[in-house]
Amino acid sequence: MAALSRNYVTVTGRDGGPVVMLAHGFGCDQNMWRLVVPLLESDFTVVLFDHVGAGRSDLSAWSEERYSSLDGYAEDILEICRELDLGPVTFVGHSVSAMMGVLAAARQPEAFAALVLLAPSPCFIDDPATGYRGGFSAGDIDELLGSLDANYLGWSGAMAPVIMGNPGRPELGEELTNSFCRTDPDIARVFARVTFLSDNRDDLARVSVPALVAQCSSDAIAPPEVGAFVHAQIPGSRLVTLNATGHCPQLAAPEETAAAISEFTEAVAR
Repeated sequence: MAALSRNYVTVTGRDGGPVVMLAHGFGCDQNMWRLVVPLLESDFTVVLFDHVGAGRSDLSAWSEERYSSLDGYAEDILEICRELDLGPVTFVGHSVSAMMGVLAAARQPEAFAALVLLAPSPCFIDDPATGYRGGFSAGDIDELLGSLDANYLGWSGAMAPVIMGNPGRPELGEELTNSFCRTDPDIARVFARVTFLSDNRDDLARVSVPALVAQCSSDAIAPPEVGAFVHAQIPGSRLVTLNATGHCPQLAAPEETAAAISEFTEAVAR
């Protein structure tokens, strides 16, 4: 199946401009970038897509065999790049998509001008043996996944405001809840395990393209120590801490998020 239709790829912005490819995280779709896209369109060719199983992707293309690890998603990204044939892209991966970008760039670096890793986490689970802090204990993640299995809609309503992290703006948490609830529960269960149980710490050193690690000033899902770890492990990467709070700065602070993407993409292009 052609990747452009399978992943419901849309292309907008300036023809011939540097290409920025925006990838959404767990429980979302390309609509999560709608506030950022207008801020990028005048200067960049902007590529949006839905991961298989999300948004308007072709659900018939989803299989647990392919999408039970991040490798299947990374291969989708590379297939989209090949079919578009727009040249090297700046890949902007939010949350779990950041690690998909890491895997794809390690596999085929010539496809990428740069990576922007937005609120990334290579491993959500603390590793006391190495001193790594991912933000959650193994028991926390077991409980989270058990709650999701037992009552996905209830889990969505409880977790979305925590993930969004802007209690003074409840409409943001409500939007994320609604996005979660539009996702097929069976697909969401598999994707949640991929998201919260993957460990890509060793893959970070394989990145050879310019990389920006953009973390939020306060994020219950990816604390500052995680961003610092990612930055330390990717050779030559740059770290920026956004004023934005929560785990979804493209909704909570679209102007700041777009500015970070634009400035880094333009710097790499120079």
